[in-house]
Amino acid sequence: MLSKTRPVQFKKQKIHAPLARPKRSARNDETKHIVVPHMDCGAEIALYYGFTPTDSPEIKRSDLEQSKALLEGDFVEDEGGEEGATLPLHVEEKVAMLRTYFEKELFTSPHPAMFHFKGSFKGSLTRKANAYSRYCDLEIIGTDTSIAEATLLRTALAILEAEGHTNLHIEINSIGDKDAVFKFTRELTNYYRKNIESLPPHCRQTFKKDVFELLSCNNPKCHELRDAAPKSMSFLSEASRDHFREVLEHLETFNVPYTINHSLVGNRRYTSETIFEIVSEADSVAASKKKILALGVRYDGLSKKIGFKKEVAAAGISLFLKKPSEVKRGTHTIKRPTIFFIQLGFEAKLMSFTIIDTLRQHNIQVYQSLGRDKLAMQLSMAEKHPITHTVLIGKKEALERSVIVRDMKTRSQDIIMITELPGYLKKLKV
Repeated sequence: MLSKTRPVQFKKQKIHAPLARPKRSARNDETKHIVVPHMDCGAEIALYYGFTPTDSPEIKRSDLEQSKALLEGDFVEDEGGEEGATLPLHVEEKVAMLRTYFEKELFTSPHPAMFHFKGSFKGSLTRKANAYSRYCDLEIIGTDTSIAEATLLRTALAILEAEGHTNLHIEINSIGDKDAVFKFTRELTNYYRKNIESLPPHCRQTFKKDVFELLSCNNPKCHELRDAAPKSMSFLSEASRDHFREVLEHLETFNVPYTINHSLVGNRRYTSETIFEIVSEADSVAASKKKILALGVRYDGLSKKIGFKKEVAAAGISLFLKKPSEVKRGTHTIKRPTIFFIQLGFEAKLMSFTIIDTLRQHNIQVYQSLGRDKLAMQLSMAEKHPITHTVLIGKKEALERSVIVRDMKTRSQDIIMITELPGYLKKLKV
C-alpha cells in the first residue's frame, strides 16, 4: 500500500534546499526516444546505470607507440581457465580512448562521462593465450570519487547475472597514489632481494623484469614468500584509505561477497588506487580455482604518462566471456526517461544503487548523476532533460528507506517507501 502523505514543500524541510522547475531547453523538443543500433543485453543494462552505448574508438599507430612502455605485465593469470590463459587489460584501448577524449574535447561536456563499448577496439592487440571473447568495456572519465568504482562493479554484476552467472564474488585491492606505489615497490623489491635464494631460477628472472609479477606466481615457493611479503595497503595515504573505505562501504550494499586480495596489484606503470575482479567459483575448472569474469582498474595518471598536460581521473572494467551474448539485430528504440534521480549525502549515495536496481527490475529508467554531490549541480544536469518528476533521497530518507517524489509541474510531492516506488511511478505513467 502506498504511503499517503500530505504534500510538503522543500522549503519547510531543513535538510533540503528548494527544487526549481527545470528550464525549457532545446532538448525538450527532441524525440521522446533513444535510438541505439545493435544493442545487446549488456548495453541495455548499462543504460540504466547511466552509461552511453558508444562506438569504440579506432586504435592508431600512435596509440600503440604510447602503449609500448606500459605493456609489460599488462595482464593477470586466469587460474580457472585453460593452462596458460591470461586476461589482458588492453592498455592500448585506454590510450585510444583518452586520445579521443582530448581530440573531441569531451572534457567540455557534463561529467563524469560514462561509456559502454561492445567488443574489442579496432586495432586492439590480441594475445594467443587469451581463450576469451571480449564482451564489453565500461569506462567512467572525470571523477576521482569512489562512486566510479561502485558504479562499474554494480553494472558489471548486473550484466553477469543477466548472462546467467551465479556465485559471483568480488576481489579487490588498493595500491594508492603514485607516492604509495613508489614506497610499496621499493619495500617489495628489497624484500624479494633479501629472499632471492629462495626463489626458483625462472622466478629470479621474473624478479628482474617486474617484481609485481611474483605476487601472482603459482609456484609453491612463491606462494610462501608472497604471504609474508609487504602489502600495498600498508603504504596508503589517508586520502587513499578514505577512498578505499568508501568503495568497500558501497560493496556492503551489493549483497555480493568480497575479499581483499593483496596480490591483486595491476600494472603499476599506469594503474592507481583500486584494482578489482569479479570471479565465479561455479564456473571453475576445478573447485579450488576461480574463473575471472571481469577485471577493472583505476588509471588516473595515464593521461600525463602518454603526453597530455592534464591529468584525468578515469576508471574502467572489462567483462570477459567465452560466448558473447546474442545481439538484438537492427535498431532498438528506448523511451527517454522522464525522471531525474537526485541523492544528497553519502548515506543517500549508498542507497542509490538499491533504488536504481529496484527500478531496473520494473523497466523504469531514470536520469542520474551519482558522480555529483551538490544539489545545484544535479539540478543543472536535470535542466538538460525534459523531465516530469524528480526522485530525491537525503540522509533522513536513506535511514527510513524512502524517497521524495516531486511533480515538476504542480510542485506537489509525496514520500514513498523504496519498495513501493515502482508501483507509484507506474501509476503516474512516467
